Amino acid sequence: MNIAPISRIASRIQENVGHVIIGKNDTIELLVIALIASGHVLLEDVPGTGKTQLAKALARSLHGSMKRIQFTPDLLPSDVSGINFFNQKLGEFEFRPGPLFAHIVLADEINRATPRTQSSLLESMEERQVSIDGETRKLEAPFLVIATQNPVENQGTFPLPEAQLDRFLMKLSLGYPTAAEQVLILQRYQQQDPLDALLPVVSRAELLEAQLLFPQVRVSDELLHYIVQLAEATRTHADAALGVSPRGVRALMKAAQVYAALRGRDYVLPDDVKALAAPVWAHRILLRTRSRQQDQQVLALLKSILAATPVPTEVKMG
Repeated sequence: MNIAPISRIASRIQENVGHVIIGKNDTIELLVIALIASGHVLLEDVPGTGKTQLAKALARSLHGSMKRIQFTPDLLPSDVSGINFFNQKLGEFEFRPGPLFAHIVLADEINRATPRTQSSLLESMEERQVSIDGETRKLEAPFLVIATQNPVENQGTFPLPEAQLDRFLMKLSLGYPTAAEQVLILQRYQQQDPLDALLPVVSRAELLEAQLLFPQVRVSDELLHYIVQLAEATRTHADAALGVSPRGVRALMKAAQVYAALRGRDYVLPDDVKALAAPVWAHRILLRTRSRQQDQQVLALLKSILAATPVPTEVKMG
């Protein structure tokens, strides 16, 4: 099996995005993994850390369409999905597609829209289709939703329900750059925005090929049982009110397959699963007691589960 095309296009995208986003190679790689695994990404971080820039840089690296939706409390579902309007010239109804009809959809500050509008994304994210006035319209592949939200500005926001959070393959955070990285950012942005000069480096056909190839990366039965054991542990843990769903189990397997392919392997190792458990599962776990340190507590819970669950000693690689 030739998995080289997967790592080849991933390297091109990562290098291209790296011209705009400085010092966040790990986060860029995770975003590319989600893209190849046909998964959606939630970017949560404080304002000004480059969430929107990251999404735009990824979109410009691909030969595809990109639409941005600024979520606000007065945004309607039809503003997102589109409407049927009456064309007086033709004397008939005509469909006007909304911004969901794009290859990359940037849902900026998604938690500022009402639950009704947020729910308009559910069908498109899971089934890659939109139903309007009783008619179902398929969305063209590839289709990726990148949503952003700020964790510190809670006034006037509507927290995403667990059902919607579960539809995101990963939840990522950029964090503040180091002092040296900030100097490099200032130097690079001093005369012009590097995003303006960014050109596509991967065609739609190449990306679709990678999305068809990655499921062929082998996952042994021992590793499948290991992933299920980890998920069961999140569901039965005394501190967890809600554990990882079956959708989350599949998400970790798919992400691990792409992760292995990027490292030149056609088989998954336990370390691949461990490396991705936090970004793929942390946002799916709900603790019994909520606090401001929820994210840190969930990560600690996952760390303890990974440490306590026996790792398969024999993993079939061939």
